[in-house]
Amino acid sequence: MDWHHPQWLAVAILTLLLCSADALMTLTLISHGAVEANPFMQPLVGGSPLMFTLVKMGLTSGGIVTLILLAKVRILRRIPVSFLLYTVLLGYAVLVGYEFWLLGVLLPPS
Repeated sequence: MDWHHPQWLAVAILTLLLCSADALMTLTLISHGAVEANPFMQPLVGGSPLMFTLVKMGLTSGGIVTLILLAKVRILRRIPVSFLLYTVLLGYAVLVGYEFWLLGVLLPPS
């Protein structure tokens, strides 16, 4: 049986929560005139919100699981894969913060 450090569960949960927030805010921003900047996700945003959310969560969760399984491996013999887990978490935190800012710009308080 594989045993992974409990911190990876926390990182995975936080990343998926931020991914969910990103999906919700992306759909909200698009409904107020914003445009999806990610060319891979852009075709999905224009279609079903459910399909967009499922694909986004599926890709993110699959990537997180893969990174956790490889957490002890090093890239180029220097960079631990676990560093990528923290980088993804930080990236989502920055993205969600940016989307909050965009919501404030598009939907100013009345």
